Amino acid sequence: MTHTNSIQELLEAKEGEHIQFKEAKNRFDFEMAAKCCCALANNGGGQLVFGITDKRPRRVVGTSAFNQPERTRMKLIDKLKINIDFRILSYEGKRVLVFDVREHPIGWPVQCGGVAWIYEGDALKPMSENMRRKIYDEAGIDFSGTICAGAKIEDLDETAIDNFRSKWIDKKGKKKLATLSKEQLLHDCGAVTDEGVTYAGLILFGKNQAIRKYLPQAEIIFEYRSSESSGPANQREEFRSGFFACYDRIWELINLRNDKQHYQEGFFVFDIATFNERVVREVILNAVSHRNYQLGGSIFIRQFRDRLVVESPGGLPLGITLDNILDRQLPRNRRIAEILSLCGMVERSGQGMNLIFELSVQEAKPLPDFTGTDDFFVKITLNGLIIDKAMLSVINRISTKCEELLSTEDFLTINALYHGLTLDKKMQSRLKRLIDMGIVEHIGRKKYVLARSLYAAAGKTGVHTRRVGLDRDTNKELLLKHIRQNNAVGTPFKELQQVLPGLSRNQIRVLIRELRNQGEIFPAGRTSGTKWHANK
Repeated sequence: MTHTNSIQELLEAKEGEHIQFKEAKNRFDFEMAAKCCCALANNGGGQLVFGITDKRPRRVVGTSAFNQPERTRMKLIDKLKINIDFRILSYEGKRVLVFDVREHPIGWPVQCGGVAWIYEGDALKPMSENMRRKIYDEAGIDFSGTICAGAKIEDLDETAIDNFRSKWIDKKGKKKLATLSKEQLLHDCGAVTDEGVTYAGLILFGKNQAIRKYLPQAEIIFEYRSSESSGPANQREEFRSGFFACYDRIWELINLRNDKQHYQEGFFVFDIATFNERVVREVILNAVSHRNYQLGGSIFIRQFRDRLVVESPGGLPLGITLDNILDRQLPRNRRIAEILSLCGMVERSGQGMNLIFELSVQEAKPLPDFTGTDDFFVKITLNGLIIDKAMLSVINRISTKCEELLSTEDFLTINALYHGLTLDKKMQSRLKRLIDMGIVEHIGRKKYVLARSLYAAAGKTGVHTRRVGLDRDTNKELLLKHIRQNNAVGTPFKELQQVLPGLSRNQIRVLIRELRNQGEIFPAGRTSGTKWHANK
């Protein structure tokens, strides 16, 4: 979907399935905005525009709705599990807000409030079953939604079903779910159909005997190893039962040896766990949702003193790469993902990989490591040791200073700047916003550092001075050296631009002004004929 970029293009655009206009002079209901974005995504992506009338001839009326658009954007992403961006345009002093909505993930309709909305012309409607099936077909056959021949409801574990029921009730607040029979509950969530028990039902709720019989590779193996030696693990447990019956036990095993790392700020001492519970649960949920159950092999969770390694068979889903893993979503096992979504587990992990990266930065730990991932296995390593405790002070300062929520790209940009890493294009696109928020400083052409106040919070103002001052002082010294070498005849401004071709005219003027104020140089002549000389 090609997005219109200017006010004039918006005024001339046709409202319908890919662009919606809302006058919204003062406010607009968030839930309705979420439905609109949901429908636009399901129609192939589009734009939701506030501050322009929907009836022709269109007029720019301006809008005060969503005066913290980044916060609204993050709430929309959290609710819909798709990537959304925003732009603020100005026309004759009037504010126009545009949300750019991505297309739905391959093979998965976007839902809002349990309904997959679409636009038919200007009308907002629930998606038809035919359209839903077409979207499902984009990703091919969903193995987890197929029927497991021979399996019966009696093969499903009561404990696993009760755990799911209580989580579904907590998520939806519908106490009526407690009165449903086991059979009705399983039908309603899609684990069981009129044709029989699905593989999703078996994987999530199956008894040990049933999984051994029908899908023996659907197991999770936990190992704790105190060293790198290839001998037997210090502890090993195998789970060949429904995921809802064992997921808490897996975390308990990991948490048994979950050391605390102490961090002090002022008079306060904080403890940070080596293994963050939310991160660990997200990684395991991803493994269960995305592994290829038609391949042999098990999900392995290997815990060491300072890191956790999770391996799952099947490689990354089609269309997902390590470069786009934070931007695209494609569940290999759609029915499993839908059932986990009903009880809120995938709502937390719909942006699960984003959350894993964000929390790693917030706890000053290394980013997830995918070394070892190939076409047949996904391997993710969580390194639990804090790299630099001073960075925790930087993150705390940002969280107390900034009211707006930060995106995953914002956290990754902050992490890269703190550690002096190269910024990719996505990170570079976040710089202007981070500068406006006072988190980043622009110190030269394509050169950025974190704000001095953040280095002060970490007790590293010297690092800020070095990163800012070294380049600046070096540039000034080069200018002064050139002026001294040509002192007899003077140096015109154009010649100084040749000395520092990487800087703009304004940046060089600032350096010249500083040298003049320091008494190092003085001008001779006027306007374009001015030449610079060095004081002896």
